[in-house]
Amino acid sequence: MTTTTLAVLVPLLPFLGAAAGLLLGRTAPGFVRPLAVLPPLAALVLAALVAVRQGGGQAITSHTELTPTGSVPIELALDIDGFAALVAVVVAFVATCVQIYSTGYLRDDPRYPSYAALVSLFTSAMLLVVYSGDLIVLLVGWEVMGICSYFLVGHYWETPEARAASLKAFLVTKLGDVPFLIGLFALGTDAGSFRITRVLGAVTSGGLDHPTVIALLLLAGVAGKSAQFPLHTWLPDAMAGPTPVSALIHAATMVAAGVYFIARLLPVFEASSAAMVVLAVMAAVTMAGSGVAALAQDDIKRVLAYSTIGQLGYMTGALAVGDRGAAVFHLMSHGAFKALLFLAAGVIIHAAGTNSLAAMSRMHGLRDRVPDAYWTMTVALLALAAIPPFSGFFSKESVLGAAEHAADGHTAHVPGVTGWIVLVAGLVTALLTAAYATRLWLLAFRGRGAEAPDHGRQPLTMTVVLWVLTIPSLAFGGFAYRSLPDWFDGRDLTPTLLTSILGTGLALVGGLLTYGAWQRTTALAARAPLGAVAAHPEGDAGLVEAEAIATHEPAYGDIAYAPDPADPGRLLLGPLHRHAAAGFHLDAVYTALFVRPVQAGASLVRFLDREVVDTYVRGAAALPRLLGAAVRRAQTGNVQTYVSALLAGTVVLAVAVLLVATGA
Repeated sequence: MTTTTLAVLVPLLPFLGAAAGLLLGRTAPGFVRPLAVLPPLAALVLAALVAVRQGGGQAITSHTELTPTGSVPIELALDIDGFAALVAVVVAFVATCVQIYSTGYLRDDPRYPSYAALVSLFTSAMLLVVYSGDLIVLLVGWEVMGICSYFLVGHYWETPEARAASLKAFLVTKLGDVPFLIGLFALGTDAGSFRITRVLGAVTSGGLDHPTVIALLLLAGVAGKSAQFPLHTWLPDAMAGPTPVSALIHAATMVAAGVYFIARLLPVFEASSAAMVVLAVMAAVTMAGSGVAALAQDDIKRVLAYSTIGQLGYMTGALAVGDRGAAVFHLMSHGAFKALLFLAAGVIIHAAGTNSLAAMSRMHGLRDRVPDAYWTMTVALLALAAIPPFSGFFSKESVLGAAEHAADGHTAHVPGVTGWIVLVAGLVTALLTAAYATRLWLLAFRGRGAEAPDHGRQPLTMTVVLWVLTIPSLAFGGFAYRSLPDWFDGRDLTPTLLTSILGTGLALVGGLLTYGAWQRTTALAARAPLGAVAAHPEGDAGLVEAEAIATHEPAYGDIAYAPDPADPGRLLLGPLHRHAAAGFHLDAVYTALFVRPVQAGASLVRFLDREVVDTYVRGAAALPRLLGAAVRRAQTGNVQTYVSALLAGTVVLAVAVLLVATGA
């Protein structure tokens, strides 16, 4: 079988599995789980074969014209270089793990057949994006992922949170997709083709007439899809969906698509210095802001959501300094440990017997109750915090090393200022990442909240997947930084001494500060009577009255909970905590700037339609109605009346004729 045929089957198999799962979900439920697991597993095997045959050498290309357009043709095209080959393996691997995990996590869910089919379709769409060599075909996969995310995030549609989150995810990403679509058309028109290879050739020859406009339009779509500032607000709310969906979206699909898109078309962005600076600023604000926000979140999945936003900021930062190898390296490394973090969080949520609630301030005794989640999440958090020798250290340091190289002015097509922006923001984010990772670990596994009821041992499929994902989270980075340059652009991914010392040192400082703050708040909470006082959020100012610890709100089913007052995030952030917990009120800002004006405009249009347009319509109908009423009154059915009217009419006509004749 040719490599091209194998590559075609990689996205096709999950698509066929999705179609079969939807058709057989009700009539043959016994086939649902095999149809959910086997197609992505087969796609993983085939993607691995394609990667082996590609071997980091010449790109595998194939194309045929899909339809004549009269101008720029649209083609079914494959373009598989080293980036595409390896990213497809990561996508298929994570999707397979998610499908296996979901067979246990959603084993009693009546909507599991549709869920599994949508996950397979989601996977197929992302693989289409990865392998596609034509921008319009890539756009198809891009948009299919958007509609799949709408349905999957809203899986628990009975809850208002899930319905609102799915709608928000769809609308915010579409807000970015509109300029993205315009940018694609402008790019294809300037280049004379939608084929990626021809577009890059046009860039090399200076064939783009409007590189800055095109790059900025495309960045809008990337910001929406990859949850970058200012279009990142949908991702934390998307945690209302099932936890395996969160793992898939965050680790291998959807949010990774934007980063991968820029990596494939990086020369287009490098053609505009302004676009590279905008990309760097976007990455810096995203990294730092999401790190602070993550430090203030209580729900474990929202912490991980803001963590994803920040790690995507690292990737876009690497692209801003012109190193797509470092960006994709971190994308692959992040895919493993972020999938592990979400799926381990799913074990915690599953143990508590809820769908998505996982407030860390209410957790107690989880280390002994879910030991598999404890050990595997510890590994994943160390990788997230970029502690050597875990995988996140090597990939994050490749980003910081690329930023340092650009800051020194050694990277072509990249302004030196972008290197400094990414480097400073990356180092600050290293401290924040370690801080919120440590806080998550302390509150989740050493917390003092009320103990939730034990819902028994977790299904084997869930725990096995956790340990499988632990392997790349631990070992991938140390292996990959030596071998990946042969698959990418040949740039060295070895960590540099200066950034390694700075990054690791700041990570240790962040972790130690958080641990110290946790010890202090724990000691203060232990001395305070229940419901009376807690640690002052501003530190040395002492003790103040705080919110009651026993809030008597429902959690973990119908039991009352007592939140853990020993939250180091409050002490570290002080008065900033309240604003960070609310995502710096960006939703309120967007509501004031966009939602309310749109609603006001809609109200005005409705008023004009009802009170103005409808008035004319009603008036136009009233006149014929009045004339009809007048004519109807003349139809009495009396023959004498009709004869009298006829004679009167005859007399009137005769008089008129006589007058005309006399006048003549």
